[in-house]
Amino acid sequence: MNIVVCVKQVIDPEAPSASFKINPATNKVVPPPGVPPVISTFDEYAIEAALRIKDAQGSKVTAISLGTNLQRDVVKKPLSMGVDELVLLEDEAFADGDSWSTAYALAMAIKKLGEYDLILCGRQASDWDAGQTGSGIAEILGLPSVTVAKKIGVNDGKVMVERVIADGYEVIEMPLPALITLSNEHAEPRYPSLKGIMAAAKKQPIIWKPADIGVDSPQIGDAGRRTKLLKLFRPVQESKCEIVGGESPEEAAANLALKLREHKIL
Repeated sequence: MNIVVCVKQVIDPEAPSASFKINPATNKVVPPPGVPPVISTFDEYAIEAALRIKDAQGSKVTAISLGTNLQRDVVKKPLSMGVDELVLLEDEAFADGDSWSTAYALAMAIKKLGEYDLILCGRQASDWDAGQTGSGIAEILGLPSVTVAKKIGVNDGKVMVERVIADGYEVIEMPLPALITLSNEHAEPRYPSLKGIMAAAKKQPIIWKPADIGVDSPQIGDAGRRTKLLKLFRPVQESKCEIVGGESPEEAAANLALKLREHKIL
């Protein structure tokens, strides 16, 4: 069984909010100085799901990542966790894409890989939170897909998925090949072992340029965008604090109730 996992290098979402800056001229986030990037959190759940299937039935797992200036110690994390092969779509032409142009490039790369039974993605990236790329890949490749999965089981050419919904979960069965996006309700991602880290350090990723996957520059990255970002900004958060008192706890409580009613909270 061949499994493909799509992963993304992102700015660390755990970095202090004050460290994030916006360049209003370019509508881009300025990477916080001294804060190294990480693999998107939800993508790590997708890696874990792939490795659990591998552990159970001996699958081959290939990770694909797209971007520019990909830091090897970051994007090699899937290898250190147990992934077999890493493919990097690394070229300036891939930069600044939207969900569509990114999904298109990844779909073409997956086609080039040849045989695949299951494609796994995070439910969304932890930088833009759009949650569209996985479904876009499925649409381009003509595959059935399920989003926000918390559990996956593969058997006899079919995959059984428990999908998170507002008031619980639903169980869906579909034939392979298929695409699934993983939620954080799935099992906690494993830590890389020392042996895995040492093996990943020796293994070199496969680098593909646009021509390698049969696409032209106008179809990918910024040139291939189908959406236009009008404005990117940090929201201004203002708050006011008013102390409500009284001569006694009872009076203070009554005054608070009046204030809440005044502001139509009660």
